[in-house]
Amino acid sequence: MDIQVQKLGPNYKQIYLDILSQKYPHKKDVCEKLLEKKRLSAMDVIELNEKIFGIGNQQSKEFNQSQRSYSRSDIFHILDYQKKHKLSNIQLAIHFKLSRNTVTKWKKIFVV
Repeated sequence: MDIQVQKLGPNYKQIYLDILSQKYPHKKDVCEKLLEKKRLSAMDVIELNEKIFGIGNQQSKEFNQSQRSYSRSDIFHILDYQKKHKLSNIQLAIHFKLSRNTVTKWKKIFVV
């Protein structure tokens, strides 16, 4: 009998709790509200990363941006933000540090 292992991805909550307890205990208060959530979205992980480590240099920003991936719920959150705040694709891309082409592609796929 084979037991099927379900892929859940990394447990970001536990990762950030370990980082805070071992290296940055003085920043626990700042991150407490986000870490109380049951599940962290990609947007939460990005926000936690900025709160804990600060904003890095340009080279690290570019690398980190190229490695991001967004779930369907994160994409809907971003597109809802655009609608709520009446932003153009360019303004939304700048706000979330995305490519304009990415925003356009998401709108073609998810907004009919």
